[in-house]
Amino acid sequence: MHLILYQRDDCKLCDEAVALLARTHMPDFESVWIDDDAELEARYGERVPVLRDAGSGRELGWPFDAAALQTFLAPEA
Repeated sequence: MHLILYQRDDCKLCDEAVALLARTHMPDFESVWIDDDAELEARYGERVPVLRDAGSGRELGWPFDAAALQTFLAPEA
């Protein structure tokens, strides 16, 4: 699973998402800032932070909590 967290610079909600990921001992993830990227800006805009599984294309948008994160990370049946 290749996880990407889309976020912005100076984003309080993004900081909260990163803190939650750290508290829940989240697997490694890549941080991608959408600032100055027109394509990502158009796609995610005000939706950030968004956690994306690059393999499946599934996305988990903010707000999410530890339970939602666990469900998102669970293998699909």
